[in-house]
Amino acid sequence: MSAPELNLAPIKEPLGFIKILQWIFSIFAFATCGGYSGKTSLVVNCPKGNNETIEVKFAYPFRLNTASIGPPDIQKCNVSWTQAYVLVGNYGSSAQFFVTFAVFVFLYCMAALGLYLCYFRLYRGAGKLPLLDFAVTVIISFLWLVSTSTWAKALTDIKVATGPNFVDELLPCKPSPQICTFNDIRSMGSLNVSVVIGFLNLILWAGNAWFVYKETSLHTPPANASPNPTNPSP
Repeated sequence: MSAPELNLAPIKEPLGFIKILQWIFSIFAFATCGGYSGKTSLVVNCPKGNNETIEVKFAYPFRLNTASIGPPDIQKCNVSWTQAYVLVGNYGSSAQFFVTFAVFVFLYCMAALGLYLCYFRLYRGAGKLPLLDFAVTVIISFLWLVSTSTWAKALTDIKVATGPNFVDELLPCKPSPQICTFNDIRSMGSLNVSVVIGFLNLILWAGNAWFVYKETSLHTPPANASPNPTNPSP
């Protein structure tokens, strides 16, 4: 392999410029999802009027079935709630798939940028590297669609499992619904942003596939091909 030659020209072309955007957006994808921690809460209406608030904390990777609920302090609130319960659902696989894939894309973008900036002449001179880059770009585009769609569905379920509905499904609250009242939930704005960024990444990678394709031998005709072939004379 030849010695690296720093060349900033590729970042002035769509091939390199879009790769920088992909690198930045991959950071936002795993940061907005993997760095989230939140809580939801309910109010237990005690018979003596001393209501008690119970907070339930949850965070990435959103294994809600490990988030404990209660019970309230029996001495302060004399209700028939003697054991702890948990939220419903385990969304760790969807969340971890989305975050892990975003980290992989982040690393791949760094490697690709290093190739473009230091070995761009080798990249364009070797027929296999652009083909490999194109294949990886198509695969990553498809996986952005899969991972983001899966995570979007999981986020919808998380909102249901931590919203007002979880109070109605809580066993101690079922005999007398007036005992428990949903209180508040921390904003999931960053999680909503992570889904939007995931689909933006899909658009970036799908659009960039064309520019990578133009670098391959599939788009560029062979050098020895005649542009205007003619039929041999009879």
